[in-house]
Amino acid sequence: MAARTGVLTCPAGPIRRRLRIGADQKSHSMPFDVTSLVNPNHTALLTNEVQSSVLDAGGDLAENARSILGNIVSLADAARRAGVPVLHAVKHFRRDSLARNRNIVLYQRRGVLPDADAPPDPDSRLQPGCHVVPELGPDERDLVMTRLHGMGAVHDSGIDPVLRILSVSTVVVVGVSLNVGITNSVMDLANRGYDVVVPSDAVAGTPMEYQDQVMRHTIKYLARVTPTRSILEAWSANS
Repeated sequence: MAARTGVLTCPAGPIRRRLRIGADQKSHSMPFDVTSLVNPNHTALLTNEVQSSVLDAGGDLAENARSILGNIVSLADAARRAGVPVLHAVKHFRRDSLARNRNIVLYQRRGVLPDADAPPDPDSRLQPGCHVVPELGPDERDLVMTRLHGMGAVHDSGIDPVLRILSVSTVVVVGVSLNVGITNSVMDLANRGYDVVVPSDAVAGTPMEYQDQVMRHTIKYLARVTPTRSILEAWSANS
């Protein structure tokens, strides 16, 4: 009897699971008013690590980031015309790696951290490319927010208090990478009470299939996802 009961009850689990997934997918497809959400009176554009040290580094991430740079530039131009503040989160790397996170496995694997047993060799100069890519400016109206540590744009970087001073409640997040920096920043902003909008064609990660999975299975639970053109249209009405 136990075996017979097991046979009868096993199919129920997957059936209930399929129903739950269908409900979730339906909720994510619900429309929202982009125009009101990204109203220039309470919105800022935040670019994360759209800098030469990333986009000129070579490899898949740099290539994917270059492919969406045109959309980021278009968003920045439209934001400035509409009076939307543009903030650039730029990661600074000193040549001696002072203040860089020693506990991050990514840095350990890349071999960019100094040998713990080596004598100190202070070199405060920045590594090449620690600046906003020239295609993006920065414009004299932009705010460039730099940091020496951390894996996202928001935590302990000064960006949160600056956004509050500017009376911002919605943040449009663009840049790299969906693997770490964008996802981290979206979570930090959401945890601090901001509405977050992520243009699906203005963020990049690697590999491409993972990028798509992160957008579909993580970012959509934390932020509103929409194409660049819908934000451009919303801002053009206010410029």
